Amino acid sequence: MTNGVGGSTAATELAKLASQRDQAVAIGLDEYHQRIDKLRALMLATGIDALYLDATTSLRYFTGLQCYASERLHGAIISTSGELLYVVPSFEEQKTRAGMVVEGDFVLWEEHQDPTASVARAAMKCAPQARCQLAIDSQTPFFTASRLQAYDANLIISNAEELIATCRRIKSDAELTLLTQAKAITLRVHQAVAKILHLGIDTREVQSFLDDAHIACGMDGRSTFKIVLFGEPTAYPHGVPYPQTLAENDMVLIDTGATLHGYNSDITRSYVFGEADARQREIWELERAAQLAAFNAAQIGAACSAPDLAARAVIEAAGFGPGYQVPGLPHRTGHGVGLDVHEHPYIVKGNDLPLEPGMCFSIEPMICSYGEFGVRLEDHAYITAAGPKWFTEPSRSMDDPL
Repeated sequence: MTNGVGGSTAATELAKLASQRDQAVAIGLDEYHQRIDKLRALMLATGIDALYLDATTSLRYFTGLQCYASERLHGAIISTSGELLYVVPSFEEQKTRAGMVVEGDFVLWEEHQDPTASVARAAMKCAPQARCQLAIDSQTPFFTASRLQAYDANLIISNAEELIATCRRIKSDAELTLLTQAKAITLRVHQAVAKILHLGIDTREVQSFLDDAHIACGMDGRSTFKIVLFGEPTAYPHGVPYPQTLAENDMVLIDTGATLHGYNSDITRSYVFGEADARQREIWELERAAQLAAFNAAQIGAACSAPDLAARAVIEAAGFGPGYQVPGLPHRTGHGVGLDVHEHPYIVKGNDLPLEPGMCFSIEPMICSYGEFGVRLEDHAYITAAGPKWFTEPSRSMDDPL
């Protein structure tokens, strides 16, 4: 069997994983204050008086508060003058206080009131003059953004995406530690999955195991996502809407991850259940070469597009593509990762942002051949002062993929 020995039971593998649980340290209060201070400095430099964070991962990034988007506005306002204001429904005040990490004041609104008016009034009080420059989280719902824009001519709305991304795309040592632990756990989960595969197993059984395995390892909860594909459906990057059963000599593709104190893992492994044929080996080896070329191109000062271009050069030199055509690589080579599984920086053609120490991203130049199979090898890397470094070691060979 190309992927190693199978035949172990799910219960056996879950017990092994539970015995290897890691201790993880959450982001500390001092780091949240440092993040807010950095954001305020950027706001001052760009003439922003206040910044509104909606119920997104950016709210968690800067304040530690976890909220989930709903029809009721929850968020926070950070001002350059020093205020941190939590904007929440009045009946949620005590719940918010219980989950609060960074101390702040409250702007409360009642059920019959327009909460965007509360945000607007609070923001305008933060400005030293009549006109207020308010930057808003780019993931703020349109209905909130549009009401803020219409509130008052003296409230000038701008997009906070670059301000936020400038902070979030450079990871701290504490973040790198959490990301390293999260990815190591998911790699162990991959290794366990390979051991429970057997002829006739259903993709839904594997997905259920992925959930149980991530929980057993001490992650925050179930898998954030769990793409499990056998045979021809492995050619489709985000899977197919129907289950499959495993057959002899099928290509297997499993893409999964979970969170640890909010920080995401995301690893894909592809291998053959049985004996690989010449075509499977050809594509797998090409994928491995493209992944390595992308990694080697991820040097300090290089553009974020450089790893993508390097991977495509390898794939196209073998007669695939060109561009996004299939058989070939139909999507970008990678994406940033942190509190979101996909975030800045994006490893894609046209992104001229220079790579810097602390940037983290996936390297996954998948090769798809519709009607045949696909191969994706996905590991994540980060930029150090000495250049790129893997979070998890990539697959060594077709016969030793894990």
